[in-house]
Amino acid sequence: MGNITRAAEQLNVAQPALGLQIRQLEQELQTELLLRHSRGVVLTEAGKLLLERARKLLKEVEDLKREIGGVSGLEQEMLVLGLTPSIMLQIGPDMLLDAKQTIPNVSLSLVEELSYSLATSLERGELNYALAYGADEQRPNVDRRAILEEELLFVRPKTEENLPETLTLAEALTHELVQAGERDMVQQLLKRAADKYSLKLQITYEAQSIPAMRTVVVRGAAASFMPYGTAIEEIRTGKLVVQRISDVPLSRTLYLLKSTKDAPSRYQDAIDQFIDNIVERLLASLGPLARRVGR
Repeated sequence: MGNITRAAEQLNVAQPALGLQIRQLEQELQTELLLRHSRGVVLTEAGKLLLERARKLLKEVEDLKREIGGVSGLEQEMLVLGLTPSIMLQIGPDMLLDAKQTIPNVSLSLVEELSYSLATSLERGELNYALAYGADEQRPNVDRRAILEEELLFVRPKTEENLPETLTLAEALTHELVQAGERDMVQQLLKRAADKYSLKLQITYEAQSIPAMRTVVVRGAAASFMPYGTAIEEIRTGKLVVQRISDVPLSRTLYLLKSTKDAPSRYQDAIDQFIDNIVERLLASLGPLARRVGR
C-alpha cells in the first residue's frame, strides 16, 4: 500500500499494532524492511526480497493444503473472489447463498476492495478471481475478459422539488463534488470528460471511504458521480436522488480477472456456472444502466 495507515485499514487492524508488528519483524531479522518518509513508506532491498519470497511460500502452503485435501478425500476447495463495494452491496449476500447450491464442494470467500486494489491483489496471488472495473492494462499472470458496461449516475441529496430524470454534464459539474481519490476510476473518467469539453471540475471533498462519501451527499454538502450499487440503499429509501447524464454519459467496463498461476479446479465447470450466475444477477440489478459486452 505504500502507507501504514492505509495498510492498517485494509487489514482491519489498529495502526499502532501494525507498526509494532513490523518493528518486531525488523528486530527479528536484524534489518530494516521499510524506509519511512513524509508520504509513507517504501521497501528496502531486504523488504523486497522478503515480500517476493513470502508470496511464493504462502502460495505453496495453499497448494499443499489442496493437494493434501485431494489425497485424504476431503472435497472442500477454497475460492477467493474479489468484488468492488458496489457489486458487494448489490449481490454479495445472494452470491454467498448461490454458492452453497452451485458449488457445494467449494468454500467461497468474498474480498471487498476498490478496483485498482483488486487487480493488484490478484496479481500477488491473494485472489483466484476478481470482478474489477477499468482493468484495461495487461498484467503478468492475469487473464481478463470484459463482462459488461455500466453507466454512472449523478447522485445528489433529496430535495423538496421534483428533479428531472436527466441533466447535462455541464449542469452536473456546476455542483461541488465528493469523490474517491485520484487513483479511483470514477474521478479519472470525470477529469477526462471535463478536460475534453473544457468544463470546470469542483471536487471539494475526497474520501476513500464509500460510506463517508454517501454521508456527505446525504447531508447536502456535495453531490457525487457514483455507480448505482454504491448508493443502492439510500436510493431505494429516498435519501438520495439520482439523475442520468443526457449528453455525455459516463460509463465503465467491468472485467472478470483470473490468476493464471492457479491450477484448474476439480470443480471448474461448476465455478464457471457460478460466475455466469453472478453476471446475470448483476445485469438484472443494474437494468437499463448496463449492457453485456465480450460475447
